[in-house]
Amino acid sequence: MSGLHPFPRRRAAEQRPVDFGAFVRAAGAEGRLVVQPRMGFGDPALMREGLLATKAADATTVGTLTLDSYTRVGELNAVEEALREGIKLNGYPVVNHPPATTEAVLAGVRDAGFPVQVRHGSATPIDIFWALLRLRLNATEGGPVSYCLPYGRTPLTDGVRNWEACCELYTRLRESGIEPHLETFGGCMMGQLCPPSQLVAISFLEAMFFAQHGIRSLSLSYAQQTDMGQDREAVGALRRLCRELLPTDNWHIVIYAYMGVYPETYRGAHHLLGQAARLAVTTGAHRLIVKTVAEARRIPTVAENVLALEYAEAVARRAQPLPYGAAGAEGDSPTYAEARALVDAVLDLDDDIGRALLTAFRRGYLDVPYCVHPDNAGRARSYIGSDGRLRWADIGRLPLHGIAEQGTAKKIGSADLLKDLFHVRRIYDEAALEIGDKAGPQLLPG
Repeated sequence: MSGLHPFPRRRAAEQRPVDFGAFVRAAGAEGRLVVQPRMGFGDPALMREGLLATKAADATTVGTLTLDSYTRVGELNAVEEALREGIKLNGYPVVNHPPATTEAVLAGVRDAGFPVQVRHGSATPIDIFWALLRLRLNATEGGPVSYCLPYGRTPLTDGVRNWEACCELYTRLRESGIEPHLETFGGCMMGQLCPPSQLVAISFLEAMFFAQHGIRSLSLSYAQQTDMGQDREAVGALRRLCRELLPTDNWHIVIYAYMGVYPETYRGAHHLLGQAARLAVTTGAHRLIVKTVAEARRIPTVAENVLALEYAEAVARRAQPLPYGAAGAEGDSPTYAEARALVDAVLDLDDDIGRALLTAFRRGYLDVPYCVHPDNAGRARSYIGSDGRLRWADIGRLPLHGIAEQGTAKKIGSADLLKDLFHVRRIYDEAALEIGDKAGPQLLPG
């Protein structure tokens, strides 16, 4: 596969893909929040339908091709068998579908006003990146840490090596005058219960890793957690780190609606998504990855994705950005102090950021709570305080002594962990039921 030239001959009239990052930043400069689904279907006709519906939504949107789980783990023979036997896949198999098929999916859909990002979740993504190059799909996401530790047992050394190769391969898009864009997934580690300072640190370090390997258009992720005030601090910390240390101006922040156990009620799910939209607007983030009212039950339909996009847009229009200097807005917070300490400790380990990340995990300078990957130290623990903030219960060997927002150190048992895992669902569903939930896909007050 790697022997194929990534740039087959194209029609002269074909439009060059826009810089995904520049598109989002331009929308943000005009005060528009870009909203995006995590949509993926194995059937090309349905995938095209989903992209067209996203484009037609009453919102500023970008498209998504989310890949299937077989492609994510490199089981391409299983994908081929599924396609041959007509077995339904849970995402779009961009590697196995012929390039002409994907070109037909995108024809007349992807344009200057509607860029498309590929989302995949792979620690071994070389085949995916070759497919992206051949198709001139110039926006994707992931990272050497965030697409390795939570998803399997691929050694972190392999994850770093794979992503080094993929970053350098992706820069070959510039041979055709196309700017590649990479989004870090580090701000979403484990989906929940990782304290915001470490989410910020890993998201930022992955961006630095991408930049060191030639990527100039970047976005940095942060996933909504358990407390709006703490989340605002986290996004402010991430923004401040980028201003201080990131060697490119072409960057933006992307917020993910809560990725943990999602509310089951329609009103609770809408309220949580609305809070994510407010977080994005009030912190100056330019893009939001939405979740739908179906998340707790099944894979959402195209219509449910569009509803989530339009609801988030409606909430965003009513929200007001925080003025610079407001609490947490500029990053001067306990969350920034922790994140900066983690980032500095890692960057001091080695000039090569990939080697620094490996050493940091080996020494426990980065340690993701409740992550069972063999390369994670597994000593750090976290919990949700009575005020809703995520705190460290045990910092293990993290370089946070004297500055960690730890409170009283405590031992976390299985009952404590289970309670915290369902904390967000419980508070949003209970609030919804108190005022009467309506099980229907209508827009609800935020």
